[in-house]
Amino acid sequence: MDILKTLSEEFGIPEERVSKTVELIDEGNTIPFIARYRKEVTGSLDDTTLRDLFDRLTYLRKLDERRGEISSLIEAQGKLTPEITFALGNAKTLVELEDIYRPYKPKRTTRASIARAKGLEPLAQYIMEQRDEYDPAIDVYAEQFISTEEGKEVPDAAAALQGASDIIAEDISNDAEMRKTLREFTFNYGSLTTKGTTEEYSVYSNYYDFSEPIKKLRGHRVLAINRGEKEEFLKVAIDLSEEDAIAQIVAKVITNKKSPALPYLMATITDAYERLLFPAIEREVRTALFDDAAEGALKVFAENLRNLLLVAPLKGKTVLGYDPGFRTGCKLAVVDKTGKVLDTAVIYPTEPRKDIDGSRAKVLNLIRKYNIDVISIGNGTASRESEKFIADTLRDDRCPKGVKYAIVSEAGASVYSASKQGAEEFPDFDVTQRSAVSIARRIQDPLAELVKIEPKAIGVGQYQHDMKQARLAEALGGVVEDCVNGVGVDVNTASYSLLSYVSGINLTAAKNIVAYREEHGEFTSRKQLLKVPKIGEKAFTQCAGFLRVPGAKEVLDNTGVHPESYGIADTLLARFGFAADDVRNNNLPLLRFKVEQYGKAKLAKELGCGEPTLEDIIKELEKPGRDIRDDAPAPILSTDVLEITDLKPDMQLNGTVRNVVDFGCFVDIGVHYDGLLHISEMCDRYIKHPSELFSVGDVIEVRIKSVDVDKHRISLTRKGMGDPKK
Repeated sequence: MDILKTLSEEFGIPEERVSKTVELIDEGNTIPFIARYRKEVTGSLDDTTLRDLFDRLTYLRKLDERRGEISSLIEAQGKLTPEITFALGNAKTLVELEDIYRPYKPKRTTRASIARAKGLEPLAQYIMEQRDEYDPAIDVYAEQFISTEEGKEVPDAAAALQGASDIIAEDISNDAEMRKTLREFTFNYGSLTTKGTTEEYSVYSNYYDFSEPIKKLRGHRVLAINRGEKEEFLKVAIDLSEEDAIAQIVAKVITNKKSPALPYLMATITDAYERLLFPAIEREVRTALFDDAAEGALKVFAENLRNLLLVAPLKGKTVLGYDPGFRTGCKLAVVDKTGKVLDTAVIYPTEPRKDIDGSRAKVLNLIRKYNIDVISIGNGTASRESEKFIADTLRDDRCPKGVKYAIVSEAGASVYSASKQGAEEFPDFDVTQRSAVSIARRIQDPLAELVKIEPKAIGVGQYQHDMKQARLAEALGGVVEDCVNGVGVDVNTASYSLLSYVSGINLTAAKNIVAYREEHGEFTSRKQLLKVPKIGEKAFTQCAGFLRVPGAKEVLDNTGVHPESYGIADTLLARFGFAADDVRNNNLPLLRFKVEQYGKAKLAKELGCGEPTLEDIIKELEKPGRDIRDDAPAPILSTDVLEITDLKPDMQLNGTVRNVVDFGCFVDIGVHYDGLLHISEMCDRYIKHPSELFSVGDVIEVRIKSVDVDKHRISLTRKGMGDPKK
């Protein structure tokens, strides 16, 4: 297989560009580095496309490797033919390769292998000749195979015919083309059916009597059904017309419908289908359904994670982190504008103590003492009661004006709190105190805080615990890496967790950076990174452009301009009469205008760089130290609590999208329970997936469609409200 040609065709990218991109990958360059600093080579492919290309490249290389292995294994048996070589060369998937190898794979003992050991293969071949006439007749010929030899006993002609049938059935089952045909037939004409194992209500009740054509099945249904089966609420099967499926086999096996062999072969075909083919195809189809569904869910999870990590930070605010609880109390942590912990406390405004007055006095004291701007409340246990307590506290005459609160997802906070890193960062805090700090910091800078948590624990996916965990970790890790590098990292304040996601920096190097910083003080230049153990020239090339050094003497050290392009940036500034101080003082409003007047293509050629690189340099010089998250919607801050009982149909509210799934999105409208905006209620037109319209972190206006207070279910709609994306 020509891998480069295949990638070129699949991605619609010129083969030469694919070749150069693959070369960059093979040289050890990271995806963020290639996406950002090698745009001329890739044609400005973004990080998502590059990762898809890398995944596909890896798969095709594994496919080629397995193709070679199978060819060698068959050749070692002396059975490799030009036809097999051709078939192997044309196989497009691992499943197709394994189908070709199946007849040659060492097998456990089967009915067919026992029959072969008894010498019944000539009888099977005799039947498969499908002659117009047989002389001797098949049943007479079968008598020649009767044997009393020990280990090869064939008591009568019927036993001989049965053994021959077993051989033919296995040959039919092992035929690669046959399996491919039946697999495709099942996908096109089969249905997935489910039955409940109980009549009691469960989250799987919708699937207690369910059937849907396989080709119409949505991924989230497949994942829900698989989980229901695993938890023994459902029995699942593939429903396929046996008559029609057998007809597919007959069309390939039967070459002479008038042959006396027909009755034998029809019985054998039925046996091959029922005993060997259908059970195997059912397993393969269900595995394929799961793999496709998991991959689809993974893409949704990855996109949700990307949007969550890129939620706008709440900069310049002193925050009181509030981790709600009942018996053990509510843990508080005051965090200053830089994320430094100033104070911690415990209050008991909830059951069983319900010390409202004492708790309120302590919160008000912290607000006044540290000039707190925002209270960040975790959305877990006792969140509803805590929100009401805080809302009442903010109305107290003793509370300074302007203080607001926000409900923050605490997904993963407990994971961080109990982690080795949490213990290293706050060795004197217990897990709940660490959790309160995390809840405070994740509204100040979601990215910096959430990178400390295993991505799958962040809770913006569907059925992530059912997926292949290695693939999940790989894909989500890539998303975090892209987000971290897209935003850029302050080398003087970043935790080692954040630094470990920077292009070219592994966990050891990240810890070395922090250790060097603690021993020698803040970094004053990017070049200083070369003094850190485990950061050589190659690692420096990969990471330097993504690390920021605020206050550095070299102003470009606090931009996304790569050190390899400093000369280009300096020449660009000088060409139009600007200096480093103009960058530092944000005094370059005319730079772009002058470049456009001069001619960007002409200037790029003179500077010795491509237009994409020149454009990136101009953007960085215009806004040094810019944060791409500043364009994202700001978090919603509240001063009063809203109860689910306050909701009425047709009420319009603003809410924040917390999760996007295949069937809709969940929106936090400030009542502790997220409302469901079903895909059918998102707009007045048809859309294929909710992600076409909404992303995690979006602040949107919704209307209440219905409320079930007892079940805490809120149905939302946007129909008739206009579609901002038309």
